[in-house]
Amino acid sequence: MQLIGMLDSPYVRRVAVSLQLLGLPFEHEPLSVFRAVNAFRRINPVVKAPTLVCDDGTVLMDSTLILHYAQALAGSARRLQPGDAAELARTLRIMGLALAACEKSVQIVYERHVRPAEKFHGPWIERVAAQLSAAYAGLEHELGRHPLAVTQTAITQDGIDVAVAWQFTQKALPGQVDPAAYPALRAHSRNAEALPVFAAAPHGAGTYRADAA
Repeated sequence: MQLIGMLDSPYVRRVAVSLQLLGLPFEHEPLSVFRAVNAFRRINPVVKAPTLVCDDGTVLMDSTLILHYAQALAGSARRLQPGDAAELARTLRIMGLALAACEKSVQIVYERHVRPAEKFHGPWIERVAAQLSAAYAGLEHELGRHPLAVTQTAITQDGIDVAVAWQFTQKALPGQVDPAAYPALRAHSRNAEALPVFAAAPHGAGTYRADAA
């Protein structure tokens, strides 16, 4: 399999970390949807990251759909989401909050760095920033009540997504979310980033480092 996209995208990174935990080998091609549009288009005309090229040549996109396929490939040997309905509901709630934090962070990044200055709309940024704060407040509350497992053998999809989202926001939007206000999220991120699977797929412009896993 081949994973296409930059690790500075939280969506690409969540897939890279998850594939490792599921024991699925892959190659990583760090193509940017902005700087390598033509190369990306040759693989996926939609130019959407992450893109996964399956072993049979099928091209998948959208991180959640890619992870659904990856779990099917991995089978029951290692599951990243629980089977129990009550546990699954909490897992999905946390994943939803983390993915909302990713989405709102990406929107702010685009507003600041992609949209022309004359198109800037302050009330919209304020709305998105409030949604981002609400997502992290929800996550801090959840992790404060019930910390998530953060070991190589026990971390699950919600723990991956929370750590990836937090790191992305802190790296891409320094000063937007005050770390001091979120001690549970800070601790979770620190522990997750120390895991080999996170170190092998560091946030940034580089590529997945198979030798680090």
